[in-house]
Amino acid sequence: MLKKMPIEKDIETKKVLKKLASAHRALAELKGVVYTIPNENILINTLGLQEAKDSSAVENIITTHDDIYKADLNLDGFKSLNAKEVQNYISALKKGFTLISNKKILTNNDIIEIQSELEKNKAGFRKLPGTALKNVITGETVYTPPQEYSEIIDLMSNLEQFINDDTISDFDPLVKMAIIHYQFESIHPFYDGNGRTGRIINVLYLVMKDLLNLPILYLSRYIILNKGNYYKLLQEIRETDNWENWLLFMLEAIEQISKETIELIGKIRNLIFEYKNILRDNYKFYSQDLLNNLFKHPYTKIEFMEHDLGVSRITAAKYLNILVKDGLLRKERLGTGNYYINERLMNLLTMK
Repeated sequence: MLKKMPIEKDIETKKVLKKLASAHRALAELKGVVYTIPNENILINTLGLQEAKDSSAVENIITTHDDIYKADLNLDGFKSLNAKEVQNYISALKKGFTLISNKKILTNNDIIEIQSELEKNKAGFRKLPGTALKNVITGETVYTPPQEYSEIIDLMSNLEQFINDDTISDFDPLVKMAIIHYQFESIHPFYDGNGRTGRIINVLYLVMKDLLNLPILYLSRYIILNKGNYYKLLQEIRETDNWENWLLFMLEAIEQISKETIELIGKIRNLIFEYKNILRDNYKFYSQDLLNNLFKHPYTKIEFMEHDLGVSRITAAKYLNILVKDGLLRKERLGTGNYYINERLMNLLTMK
């Protein structure tokens, strides 16, 4: 039977406390680095889609960067169900960020809204028994989450209180994030989308606690690389109540991904400045809005340019074609429409 929060024993061991210090340092540096990028949507769009791709891959929803960015263009002639699922993820993440930015709390209704945006259904919490977590290779049941609707509601109400009321537990916020993730995945309150919703909750919680200003710490890449261990450590808590290994795993993920993200943001920032200097020195139509467009949309199109710059379709097309001719963008055709790729940005995002 799944226990309610809070955890009664002290799980902040010496090893955990030591790891907390370095995880917090890396996270604080990441929070500061964000201010070096001129437009926050650049990071939310580019890093958010990266996370959406990776988080979906944890659930074996596999797609490519090319498909994801094409899906974002909404051009005729492109259909990819997996890319659409990834688009739903970024939409759910942005919705969650808006919800918590306004009030700095995360309610069960918010969590239901996030999952609804992700799955494009209104099923809400599970009402029917029969859900079990199985080993994908052997088919054997590894874990059976709570089955009764009343128990799911009771446990989620308890979790909601644990998330929002800091008087319940004085554990470090990073430890609490790891506990919340374990508890949510163990309740498994939805028919579908529990893993991805849980990973969205992770980063929203860090924003709620002012450890980040934007939802840009995405742990899914670390989880993919250590997928077997991720599931093993969650199960270890259920079977033996051993929290230390799970907490160390999550803190290592926070530290490592913070450092990788800091490095990536630095490279994006350098490329933005390089483009800024080229555009400003060579084109009369240079503007900050133009620069933002080229980095907010690694794949852009005439309509995006029209909207962002407030220019006519003919003018937007002219600007884009000049940038293609001079090698700053690459032009591709899909169906009846054209799209334009910032290849150097894409190389950074795909780590080429």
